[in-house]
Amino acid sequence: MNTEATPLRWEDLPQRLRDFAAERAWQPFHSPKNLASALIVEAGELLEHFQWLTEDQSRALARPGPAKDAVAAEMADVLLYLVQLSTVLDIDLMDAARAKMALNAQKYPVDQARGHSRKYDTL
Repeated sequence: MNTEATPLRWEDLPQRLRDFAAERAWQPFHSPKNLASALIVEAGELLEHFQWLTEDQSRALARPGPAKDAVAAEMADVLLYLVQLSTVLDIDLMDAARAKMALNAQKYPVDQARGHSRKYDTL
């Protein structure tokens, strides 16, 4: 399967990842534990691009160039492992995100949370 030439839609991503893994016989390695571990490793690799940068330097990574491309590749790795993990655990990420956003709206009411970064239990 040539995944580079085929347009990718969000709703197709889980199946495309399953197909990719099946073609390589990787399913035995894709346990929830292994996928969660790989996700954290990739998140750490993403964080490396920001380590020791100032706030302004980290914002500069939004400019086109090799540094932004490297960050994008690490973000893609994180996303792909997260989608694989959600598939293995039968969790709809969009439903989970909607539920979490609704919960956060309750925990962080605008009138109490606006303009600061305090945790919900200190509002």
